[in-house]
Amino acid sequence: MKIRRIAATITTLGVVAAMMAGCASSTAEATDQGPAEELRLGYFANVTHAPALVGLQEGLLQDALGDTKLSTEVFNAGPAAIEALSAGAIDATYIGPNPSINTFIQSRGESARIVAGAATGGAALVVRDGITSARDLEGKTLATPQLGNTQDVALRGWLKAQGFQTDTSGGGDVTITPTENAQTFQLFKDGQLDGAWLPEPWVSRLVVDAGAKVLVDEADEWPDGEFPTTVLLVRKEFLDQHPETVSKLLAGHEASVKWIADNAGTAASVINAQIAADTGKPLADAVIARALEHVTYSVDPHADTFSTLVENGVAAGTQKEGSIEGLFDLRLLNAQLATSGGTKISAAGLGEE
Repeated sequence: MKIRRIAATITTLGVVAAMMAGCASSTAEATDQGPAEELRLGYFANVTHAPALVGLQEGLLQDALGDTKLSTEVFNAGPAAIEALSAGAIDATYIGPNPSINTFIQSRGESARIVAGAATGGAALVVRDGITSARDLEGKTLATPQLGNTQDVALRGWLKAQGFQTDTSGGGDVTITPTENAQTFQLFKDGQLDGAWLPEPWVSRLVVDAGAKVLVDEADEWPDGEFPTTVLLVRKEFLDQHPETVSKLLAGHEASVKWIADNAGTAASVINAQIAADTGKPLADAVIARALEHVTYSVDPHADTFSTLVENGVAAGTQKEGSIEGLFDLRLLNAQLATSGGTKISAAGLGEE
């Protein structure tokens, strides 16, 4: 498996260039060309991407794809995966909602479509001892996985609601330093960070292995505690040219989500086995057990939350204003659910269903 090591931060210019590359590629012929010979899939070695991890470890994704070869790349955060997707280096990726929104708006709807949900929950702000309230964060340094990723937007939005000013260059009342997750863990242990807004299992790693405390569970910031953490995003050109392959990918994805629900007793060990394959080291049992308590897996992307996510990204200064009408294409997913006896999922007026 090829693992892409991406720097923790990328320049705005680089992001825009990648988006423009995606726009250019979408002008190519987009008619149905039948099954693809290969599907290149991105994902993160995170508990919030467990459908990908289980799908690979159990062979569910490749089984569903049949004769189409499955190739994978591992990323640290959403903007890096979007850069690869927009450049045509991958065809689909498990990713957070905010980078999905960014590429759609930047490309005026030409880059990609969300075809399913994957996970909700599993993100939090963890801090060192002595920080017990928002007011204690003034002058402190916090980390996020990458500038403009879903947790980065969540932290900036939450800080703004608390009356703090931040900027994308690290200035303001609270310093935010986008940092690769493993580095965040070590920097926190070394006392060089005061906290971080992270996805699982990194929240649990800092809590269990580094003595961090949860200051904000992101679930508390959303009605009913439901907020999308991971969706399945497909390059629009690939979706147009190979809908049969995307349909098979969705079948494997649904099978992975169902496998997690049906195998609660062994899910942790299977997820951990793939994490070990990707990173070279499994998580401690206590870490993965805690992480799984905070994540729910579903093919529903919770499209009704995306207008709020857009507002949060604009307020955070990491996203341009723009329409996300058309961001979702759930037709293949709903066709799959109709076959498997599932309930039709709404695009909340933001695309096809």
